[in-house]
Amino acid sequence: MAKNIFKKDSSNVFGPRPLGERLHQPADRKYMIEIGEGAKFLQATNERLGRNFNFKISLYLKIFLTIFLGILIGRAAWLQLAKGVEYRQLADGNRLRVKRVEARRGIIYDRNNIPLVRNVANFMLYLIPADLPVTPEDRQAILSRLADLLDSDLSEVTKGLDVIQPRSYEAFQPLFVADNLPYDKAMLIYLESAKMPGVFLDSKNRREYSLNAISLSHILGYTGKINAEEFKKLDGRYSVLDYIGKNGLESFWESDLRGTVGLRQVEVDALGKEKRVISQSKVVDGFNLQLSVDATAQAKLEEFLKEELFKGGFKKASAIVSNPNNGEIISLISWPAYDNNVFARGISSAEYKALLDDPDQPFFNRSVTGEYPSGSTIKIVGVSAALNEGVIDENQTVLSNGGLRVGEWFFPDWKAGGHGLTNARKAIADSVNTYMYYIGGGFQDFQGLGVERLTKYYKLFGLGQETGIDLPNEANGLVPSNEWKLATKNERWYVGDTYHIAIGQGDLIVTPLQVNYYTMFFANGGSFYHPHLVHALSDENNNVIKVVESPVVAPSPVSENAIKVVREGMRQAVTSGSAKRLSTLPVTAGGKTGTAQFSTVKKPHAWFTGFAPYDNPEVAITILIEEGIEGSSSATAVADKFLRWYFGDRLSVTSTATSTPQ
Repeated sequence: MAKNIFKKDSSNVFGPRPLGERLHQPADRKYMIEIGEGAKFLQATNERLGRNFNFKISLYLKIFLTIFLGILIGRAAWLQLAKGVEYRQLADGNRLRVKRVEARRGIIYDRNNIPLVRNVANFMLYLIPADLPVTPEDRQAILSRLADLLDSDLSEVTKGLDVIQPRSYEAFQPLFVADNLPYDKAMLIYLESAKMPGVFLDSKNRREYSLNAISLSHILGYTGKINAEEFKKLDGRYSVLDYIGKNGLESFWESDLRGTVGLRQVEVDALGKEKRVISQSKVVDGFNLQLSVDATAQAKLEEFLKEELFKGGFKKASAIVSNPNNGEIISLISWPAYDNNVFARGISSAEYKALLDDPDQPFFNRSVTGEYPSGSTIKIVGVSAALNEGVIDENQTVLSNGGLRVGEWFFPDWKAGGHGLTNARKAIADSVNTYMYYIGGGFQDFQGLGVERLTKYYKLFGLGQETGIDLPNEANGLVPSNEWKLATKNERWYVGDTYHIAIGQGDLIVTPLQVNYYTMFFANGGSFYHPHLVHALSDENNNVIKVVESPVVAPSPVSENAIKVVREGMRQAVTSGSAKRLSTLPVTAGGKTGTAQFSTVKKPHAWFTGFAPYDNPEVAITILIEEGIEGSSSATAVADKFLRWYFGDRLSVTSTATSTPQ
């Protein structure tokens, strides 16, 4: 048995000590360590301690700690730098929200300051997914209650909700549910939404159109809720709940009508409901549009057009009245038309399908987008080109004896036996085809314009391109050429093709607006103006901010004498030619009729285009009746009625109104 290796010369230092006595080794005490088994025991113990602790472990610990700290630092950096903005937005979204304050959309007035549209309240329901209850039961209860209040299926209320990730950025964006809610239903939802987290009711502006003539719909267009494609294209300038111009002037002048929205920063409570406003930027209302369109004239022209359509059993037509001195449109009709209020209030799928499936295409703007063979209305352009190029002079005649024969092909006049000797004025007045064959494609020894020069003048007069009217979806029409026919039909150009386009047939197609465009040119004596519907922009107090200028857009492509001869031919058409129905108007007029064949089984289109008064024109008028048979009857009849009213009864009513004591 080992001896006690610890000995002392007096009392045991490890024994009990008085309280508070310090443990120390007094200098006068000695400790004895016996050498022997005890010393060996200490030595062995120290050796075992040194061998059991492996210092290599410290290296692995250092590597582990370095990697662990690196991961922590990297994660923190990623959260701060890469995702910092998003998470800050999510965090602020729990307390602060930015809401858009809608600007008042500008009003549209006719030329006499008659309002054609007004803004009315539109109650809209939407969700903020992040504010909806987290528990499925509570969320389902709210959504089911909304479906009941809306008399709708639950699937309509929850549409798009399932794809939104919780706490994502999209979860804080509004999700549209329904709009155009009736007042009583909106108020009921508003009262209940106070206790429905994530459910919000807002009031936005909806357009209501005052249509004394339903044909104004094609001019005004309509507004509707922005769709996903439009939202993406406009790149953050709109919210998913905004309304945007979809057609007509509402679309073309969208940026001016809309104004500038304001941004309001608000503090919200735990339910996402607004508690107080922190800040708000200024809202700028949209500009008003003052049109050149006369709503009363529009209604009258529509009335006369419908009368003639009913009388002849026709269904589709276009009518345009413009001011030839500046290009302003006074009336523009495409018939049949549609009620744009149906779109503004939110058209149903069934209503929209009915419009699209209607064979008469009421949604289609024939005046601007419709493309037709021009018929004989193009002859005033061809005659002016031939006079300008010296192909023929104003008094030189061509014998019309019923048509021309080229090889096995016969190209007829519209009048059996022909029109006899014909000069430039008579060719326009009586619409003589043979004369146009000569000056267009030539015959025997007579050298005509040829396809290159003829199509060059057609393009100089605005064909084959947009006129620039302030409406969307304007069509270009088509001016065919040798190259076009070869590429499109894999056929060469024949002289018969030139004959056809010289009288407004064949592959030449135009819009009614293009015909009115070159009619204005001859009416005013040689100036081209862009057709336009907006006269000026004004502020909320109707102070004019900007007048739409009407500069001459192109120099005259023909001589003054050529214009003079064409005008005289148009006047002769009224006094003794194909438009003599207009000879008894209260003012003098010039005009050109047209009959455009386009099918072997359908009746031809009927055209009339002209201007009045002859010496100092105030209006240029173009009428097209699809399958209207002859321009000299149906189309001219509409022009006759309108011009009689415009220069007769309209002035009498105006005079009476201004002389009545107030």
